[in-house]
Amino acid sequence: MTRSERRQVFDLPELRPHVVEHELVERECGCGARTRAAAPAGVDAPVQYGPRVTAAAVYLYSGQFLSKDRTATALAELVGIPLSAGTVGAMTARAAAGLDGFRDTVRDLLAAADVIGADETGLRVAGKLHWVHCARTDKYTLIDCHPHRGTAGIDALGVLPGFDGVIVHDAWAPYDSYTAATHQLCLAHVLRELQAVVDTAPAGTWCWAAQAADALVALHRLAGDAAATGTPVDKQDLATQTRLLRHAAHIGISQTSPRSTTLMAARHALACRLVDRETDYLRFTRNTRIPADNNGSERDIRMIKLRQKVSGCLRTLTGARQFCAIRSYLSTATKHGIPLFDALVQLAEGRPWMPATSYT
Repeated sequence: MTRSERRQVFDLPELRPHVVEHELVERECGCGARTRAAAPAGVDAPVQYGPRVTAAAVYLYSGQFLSKDRTATALAELVGIPLSAGTVGAMTARAAAGLDGFRDTVRDLLAAADVIGADETGLRVAGKLHWVHCARTDKYTLIDCHPHRGTAGIDALGVLPGFDGVIVHDAWAPYDSYTAATHQLCLAHVLRELQAVVDTAPAGTWCWAAQAADALVALHRLAGDAAATGTPVDKQDLATQTRLLRHAAHIGISQTSPRSTTLMAARHALACRLVDRETDYLRFTRNTRIPADNNGSERDIRMIKLRQKVSGCLRTLTGARQFCAIRSYLSTATKHGIPLFDALVQLAEGRPWMPATSYT
């Protein structure tokens, strides 16, 4: 009797540079004219790095958030290709410059969408606080950096001006200035606000914020169940939970009406907002295609904060905008199932991957 046993060892091949040399032959005609062969497309210098080296550098710098120095060191040690930090920066700048058409396409697709998420976050640039603005769907991401947080920065991104779909966002006031759009306020944000009220309530006592939060969670569950089954939200359950939400918010308004401290004034504003903007908070219950929260935008923009945590602030606004352009490209490619390195190789070759030009 014969038996066999298989054992496998997965390893990497030896990593070393692959050099292709092109010899351009030059001849002299009998008339004295000299003719030299043309170089292949993309071979523009006596010595240069190929698209896969560029893709690897941009992947490590913009995809994995290494600093330029650490990116250069990693490539030198792993594959034996010595780069300088300046070369990594130049490669990143060229990659970002090749994304103008991509950004225009994504901007148009987002502007034509039925529902988008919008968010912003701070980023240290050149020693000062700047703001990264994001507009996104489950298929597309557009990110840019601007010195201002308000409508100037939002307008510069170019999606919300004139947008007439549904914007999912937190309760930050500048988003409400886009009156052509319909608004869905983020449940995740308001639940965190309500939890902060519950956390400071005396133990064992009834708290209006707890009832409001429970009602919102129940409404979210109702909408999720309806979306899963393809049916409308049950009207009776919807009315019951909405009534509980209103009841809690009105009690909250009453309890905090003195507004004797800054904290009480903030909680009064929260309770009033639940009443005044009930329609915007509960829009997801009437259209289950609308997400109840803006968590998708927070996930897309979180990578910017991770970059700052790993490698510190960016030195120039130009560099920050280049980084945001590449992050827009990588995030959108990921949402379409495109491997990041393959997408970066295409970009380095001057033919960036582009999403379909019709919104679905």
